[in-house]
Amino acid sequence: MKQSFTRAIAVLFSLILILGTFPLVGEAKKPSVDYSKYKQVDVGRDGMVATAHPLASEIGAEVLRNGGNAVDAAVAIQFALNVTEPMMSGIGGGGFMMMYDGKTKDTTIINSRERAPQGAAPDMFLDANGTPIPFDERHTNGVAVGVPGTLKGLEAALDTWGTKSMKELINPSISLAQKGFPIDSVLADAIKDNQWKLEKSAAKNVFLPKGKPLKEGDILVQKDLAKTLKLIRAQGTDVFYSGKIGDEIAKVVQQYGGSMTKNDLKKYDVTVDKPIWGEYQGYDIASMPPPSSGGVFLLQMLKLLDDYNLSQYDVRSWEKYHLLAEAMHLAYADRAAYAGDPEFVEVPLKGLLHPDYIKERQKEISLERVNNNVKAGDPWKYEVGTAGYDSVKQPQQNQYGETTHFTVADRFGNVVSYTTTIEMLFGSGIMVPGYGIVLNNELTDFDAVPGGANEVQPNKRPLSSMTPTIVFKDGKPVLTVGSPGGPTIITSVLQTIIHTIEYDMELKAAIEEPRIYTNNLTSYRWEQGISSSVIQKLNSMGHKFGAAPVTIGNVQSILIDHKKGEFKGVADSSRNGAAIGVTLAKKPKKGKNK
Repeated sequence: MKQSFTRAIAVLFSLILILGTFPLVGEAKKPSVDYSKYKQVDVGRDGMVATAHPLASEIGAEVLRNGGNAVDAAVAIQFALNVTEPMMSGIGGGGFMMMYDGKTKDTTIINSRERAPQGAAPDMFLDANGTPIPFDERHTNGVAVGVPGTLKGLEAALDTWGTKSMKELINPSISLAQKGFPIDSVLADAIKDNQWKLEKSAAKNVFLPKGKPLKEGDILVQKDLAKTLKLIRAQGTDVFYSGKIGDEIAKVVQQYGGSMTKNDLKKYDVTVDKPIWGEYQGYDIASMPPPSSGGVFLLQMLKLLDDYNLSQYDVRSWEKYHLLAEAMHLAYADRAAYAGDPEFVEVPLKGLLHPDYIKERQKEISLERVNNNVKAGDPWKYEVGTAGYDSVKQPQQNQYGETTHFTVADRFGNVVSYTTTIEMLFGSGIMVPGYGIVLNNELTDFDAVPGGANEVQPNKRPLSSMTPTIVFKDGKPVLTVGSPGGPTIITSVLQTIIHTIEYDMELKAAIEEPRIYTNNLTSYRWEQGISSSVIQKLNSMGHKFGAAPVTIGNVQSILIDHKKGEFKGVADSSRNGAAIGVTLAKKPKKGKNK
């Protein structure tokens, strides 16, 4: 009997070993992704995609391989990033898509920036004593949530330039949200660092299962988001802006103290804008106009620096960083005084870029010393009109948004440069229960203290720093540039252009070259790679660069070589992005316009 029992145990143990090599009935195989196979630099002859996440890049590249154009790919990428980078962008936010049409040669912007709801008020970020509410409290309240525009923007882009339907382009992201994917280090760090914010809403059930933050390599499944994307696939954008999703967005925003109503969502629409143009060393630059401050102050800084022949100084010299810092101080002083939504305030764009005004501001810069008395200039002298508003001092904000930028080029000559956001990491931290949508905190981009060009008003768009940019040579697009990083966006784009054009650096080297950022005499950042002796020299002049370097921005860029007929894509190493080139053995037929 003892022997029979022993044999039975042995047989059972063998069965366990055999069965253990196969998945149990109904047991799903965990999604697996080899992120190491993706590259930060790639080339292609028939298209290029560069994004901050490899799975989004792959989805965009596949659209190009199947005959879609750059806008088709961009729409598919934005949906994918909503899944893979839920802390950076998505349909709960807004953005600026710049599109160069290879057929018409026009450059156009679909502006899906969020708007303040009708119930917003100029003093809504002040406490009972008239003091600005602390930022951590301000940006996690329903009051901070702007009416989302991204989905309307994607629809408008497809209606104008697309060759594939939203139903088709949303499919890969539905699958990705439903089946899940292994999260990377960037998302894992964001969840850990923002646990305090996520645990306040339905987001805790997605990112903090059993109260603990997901870690790198864990599988993130977003069933509620998949349900939302399916609803959009079946019913179009109306289900979001005037249907059941909109009902729930308004409901949760009000639960968290905001005023947004269903009517605010119903009346939202995008605008179609023209770029603001400038010239730098023989190149024409198209960038983002107000309500973004990105384009005008990028162009202003390039004009301020153009006469200094920066490349006479080493790329990591104190002279270069000093001149950059001084130009930044002047531009950001003007930004604080004059930038706002042009539907509500007059922005002196011509004056800010007028050659005589630039010369006037250049007199404020000295190679020998720091300007310790930086003030906004008076561009109205070179502009028709008057301000009609005051310059109002705002509280210092040490936290900056961390959005995302991506770029696409196709074999038809179309080029997309697209910056898209929910503002801070995980936006407001408010997730729409049952729908998986993370809502933005874009209204904190308004001034907390009213009275200036960027004060809160109903239906107004808050000032942005997003700077999607396309650089042209002889009328042809040759370079796309953009970055996340709140107000540091403008300077990341600035330095990438300077490194590429002024210093004639290879694109990857231009992007990886250490950057600085400073918007006034009390706010400085610098990246690793700048020597301690240079930092010491700068500080001895009166700058106040901190003791430790930080990461600034995350540039995604495409270089277009028309002579070679080749695209080079580059993803910044500050995230786990990927560039994927497309070279087709056999050209598929281009899809028909809908």
